[in-house]
Amino acid sequence: MAGRIPLLAALVILAGQVHAQSRESKIDALLRTCFERSQFMGSALVAEGGTVILEKGYGFANIEWEIPNAPDTKFRLGSITKQFTSMLIMQQVQKGTIRLDAPVVTYLPGYPAPQGEKVTIRHLLTHTSGIPNYTDFINIRADRKSYTLEQLVGTFSGKPLDFEPGTHWKYSNSGYVLLGAVLEKVSGTSYERLLASNILQPLGMKNTGYDHGEEILPKRATGYERIGRLVNSPFIDMSVPFSAGALYSTVQDLLIWDRALYTDKLLPDSLKKVSFTPVLNNYAFGWGVQKQPLGISSDSTLFIFHGGGINGFNTIIVRIPARQQLIVLLNNTGNAPLMEIARSIAGILYDRPYATPRQSIGQVLGESIGKVGIAKALESYASMVRDTAQYILNENTMNGLGYQLLQEGKTREAIEIFKLNVAAFPKSWNVYDSLGEAYMNDGEKNLAILNYEKSLELNSSNTGAAEALKRLKAAP
Repeated sequence: MAGRIPLLAALVILAGQVHAQSRESKIDALLRTCFERSQFMGSALVAEGGTVILEKGYGFANIEWEIPNAPDTKFRLGSITKQFTSMLIMQQVQKGTIRLDAPVVTYLPGYPAPQGEKVTIRHLLTHTSGIPNYTDFINIRADRKSYTLEQLVGTFSGKPLDFEPGTHWKYSNSGYVLLGAVLEKVSGTSYERLLASNILQPLGMKNTGYDHGEEILPKRATGYERIGRLVNSPFIDMSVPFSAGALYSTVQDLLIWDRALYTDKLLPDSLKKVSFTPVLNNYAFGWGVQKQPLGISSDSTLFIFHGGGINGFNTIIVRIPARQQLIVLLNNTGNAPLMEIARSIAGILYDRPYATPRQSIGQVLGESIGKVGIAKALESYASMVRDTAQYILNENTMNGLGYQLLQEGKTREAIEIFKLNVAAFPKSWNVYDSLGEAYMNDGEKNLAILNYEKSLELNSSNTGAAEALKRLKAAP
């Protein structure tokens, strides 16, 4: 009879629907648990072959007004911006206006030698330039200034290279700021306009753009930070991240972006192949390219991915080319374990065992300090560090807790947290810098000097520590 579906075909369709519902419900349950454990607040999208499996918001875009997150909520992307910058560069490569192996001075003649003569566009794209990372010596949590592009480049252009270009890998936001400067020079237009005309408008990404904090942006998420309790994130002027991290978007628009990368709408396959070929440290042009575990199984598959972090937000986009799957997590509380969550979602997609991400020790300590005080809270620290199946120790989260305590006037408590961080991450210059600041606030001059000197020993570019040492040593 016309219109009747054969029994076998009907069973296949039904099985597919049940499987899809099962995956959706499992992913939703995982993300709800993460939200309930204060591990995720934001919007998520999971798709396969362009078909959406889940798109949903969790928690609030604005807590004060109890406005919920949704699939069309706009989040600051942080370093996910870099893949858009690399695409703009490769489009100019296609046009012949930029050559990958040309030195920086070819396009920015005023850039200081010998750095500008040694570093190429390819080095900038792959974080192999050796140019010091300017966010290591601009305090983006406290610096509220607006920068011109010339001023921003000036924060790092005169500094010596960390290594000979091409010999090592070290993440550098400075490199992607320079790429933005090169784009403006060769195109004769602003990075923002170039982005809009070459990527966003052709793809119809109407909810993506260069963020300007002063502008009214409908459905913009507020950024928060969670260290023991939720607080509003520190202000940052969006001229600071520029082409390394200044974009906003939605999970829905990032699906449009993902689908376009499987076509030649923006770039031919030959140049895309170059863009997605990793160099050092599994890093290609604005993308990590590496096999990652499926859930907690021993199986793995190739992820093409990048994360982002900026005051009050952290984000991740994961593309799994084997099945054209996409995982996008945009979070507005900062420091969420997004890669762990993404691996768990991949476990669900591939029907492998998975686990809810581990709880942050810094977050648990922050909550405990507020309830029972520092002494009792620290009693549980050692056991949590040993229990690596349930808990994870994150340097940035612990550092954030210390600074929150400092801001609340709890200097001695902050010192105890920073001391734990120094013991756990003794090779990090930043933990000594933070402990030095806390000791300085507490009037412990000698201990402050000791820790600032250690920070400078590990990172000679830490101008903040150098200035603090001058003041401390000049003081009576």
